[in-house]
Amino acid sequence: MEETANMDGMGNNEGRFAFIGGKYIESSGGEIVTRRSPVDGRELPEIGSCSVADVDKAVLAARRSFESKVWRNKPADEKKEILFKFAALIQKNSAELALRDVLSMGKPIRDCLTNDIPLAVKYIRWYAEAIDKLYDQCVPPHPGSIATITREPLGVVAGITPWNFPMENVAWKIAPALAAGNSLILKPAEQATFSALYLGKLAQEAGIPEGVLNILPGKGEITGKYLALHPDVDGVFFTGSNAIGKEILTYAGQSNMKRVSLECGGKSAFIILKECDHLEDAAQTLVKNIFFNQGQICSAPSRLIVETGVQEKVLKLLLRLAPNYQPANPLENKTTSGAMVDHDHLDNVLRYVSIGKKEGAKLLVGGERVEPVKGGAYMTPAIFTDVKNDMRVAQEEIFGPVLSVISVRDEREAVETANASSFGLAAAVWCDEINRAHRVARDLRVGTVHVNCYGEDDVTAPFGGFKQSGNGGKEKSLDAIDAY
Repeated sequence: MEETANMDGMGNNEGRFAFIGGKYIESSGGEIVTRRSPVDGRELPEIGSCSVADVDKAVLAARRSFESKVWRNKPADEKKEILFKFAALIQKNSAELALRDVLSMGKPIRDCLTNDIPLAVKYIRWYAEAIDKLYDQCVPPHPGSIATITREPLGVVAGITPWNFPMENVAWKIAPALAAGNSLILKPAEQATFSALYLGKLAQEAGIPEGVLNILPGKGEITGKYLALHPDVDGVFFTGSNAIGKEILTYAGQSNMKRVSLECGGKSAFIILKECDHLEDAAQTLVKNIFFNQGQICSAPSRLIVETGVQEKVLKLLLRLAPNYQPANPLENKTTSGAMVDHDHLDNVLRYVSIGKKEGAKLLVGGERVEPVKGGAYMTPAIFTDVKNDMRVAQEEIFGPVLSVISVRDEREAVETANASSFGLAAAVWCDEINRAHRVARDLRVGTVHVNCYGEDDVTAPFGGFKQSGNGGKEKSLDAIDAY
């Protein structure tokens, strides 16, 4: 029997409901996900893990809405108006959405209110504004003939999102998918489900037609896997680990060869060359980006590659700045660093701290479990020196506030060290000699290179990586619409 639910407020049972075909429906199968808040260990509402039957229902609802053309053939100005209203409702409900994300994954509430949610609103508005500015093409193959090239939506697409920036990453999937005219099934991470589920209510209010946006909570190995295997899903757009990304590629091949787009993390290099005179700016930018969001960022600059001539000065600056990122209660407005997403992830990050010590790296500061809030999952930001690039702490994505400092002799060794990685998402080069900086940037095998800055990405620029950082379409920019 299906049961509808009122999703206003964080009720004890709300996570058991999926949003399918414009309604909240209790997930079937009986599988649940139980979690405690990383903020203080309090029990969170149970999350239902949508079953194969639930995925089938969502795919059917999405397929019906797509084939009915209720969204894809809607006039562009009407689609824009609906998406603008959707963005406005997200903004209006920002306090509710922020609280859900803080309790779910420990992010400071200030970051939710000043970064994640405003960016989600911006992305949806930006793609809404682009809808009537995307044109098909007409080409003359030879005299006397014309060929038209028409851009069409893929159809039914699945968006599988991570937990580290819950609202922002959800918007990265929803905005271009709907702008392109698709019907979307959103599968949020188990660690950040409650804000995504609340979007179903806002989608209804905005006027997004039934079945165009569906939201399935659940376990990745059940709900996410079957979305990737489903023969009537035309594309899967995934952000997460490269191990899961590889599985999704396999599932797509085993089923209907659906389009797959993957953004799978990184081990990004932050290069400081000896010609850099603004070391204070470089150090401030580095600590902000490696310790922001507790280091749980796919493009975090977790490898500092620094020329020996300036290494000592840089290390002194890092030691002075690191205390600014000590964890505190995420529910307090002044907090800049909150909790790790959960105790299991905290244990894994601390395990890497132990591995680094055993490998011979020197722990300069931090790397300790602390409890600014009793029962929470917190650690102090860690900096390793004497790191060799073949150490695990330099090669594996830790996804926590851990910086590895690698010393190099010159520019050539800096580039070789940066590129000696299975990842290739982002990098930075800091150098006052602009020609040299851009020469290094061209030689780096990564998707985004920052010159004398970091984290200045914008919706107008495509985002995605090389190698095991992902493949397929890019996130953000008009390139994202092309992928859908």
